Amino acid sequence: MSAACEEIGWAYRRLEPLDDVPAASLKWLAGYRHPRNAGRPGLMPAVVEAFARPRPLIEGVEAAGDPIEVLPVVFHALWHGRVTADLEAPLHERVLVGPAGRNGPGPGAAGGAR
Repeated sequence: MSAACEEIGWAYRRLEPLDDVPAASLKWLAGYRHPRNAGRPGLMPAVVEAFARPRPLIEGVEAAGDPIEVLPVVFHALWHGRVTADLEAPLHERVLVGPAGRNGPGPGAAGGAR
């Protein structure tokens, strides 16, 4: 595979598998990558604003509105790098979520998945 890629000017490398926690977090967030999870008009900006400073997930969700409506939008925002969290820790209601760029690119960018 490496030789074939080199022949057409591409780079080829194999990455080590992710540890269990980041793999599970990315798998969970990938379920929210579809645009239908971006929420109604105006909700995504409210989510991004709610996490303009790092705060526990549930606090930002409640600040943006009804958790049933807002949680999918936050997970969508995490996948697409609009907000960020440390994916080395399990996702739970108290995990710190903050503005994009705080911990590097979001999972969609860092994982190469979109």
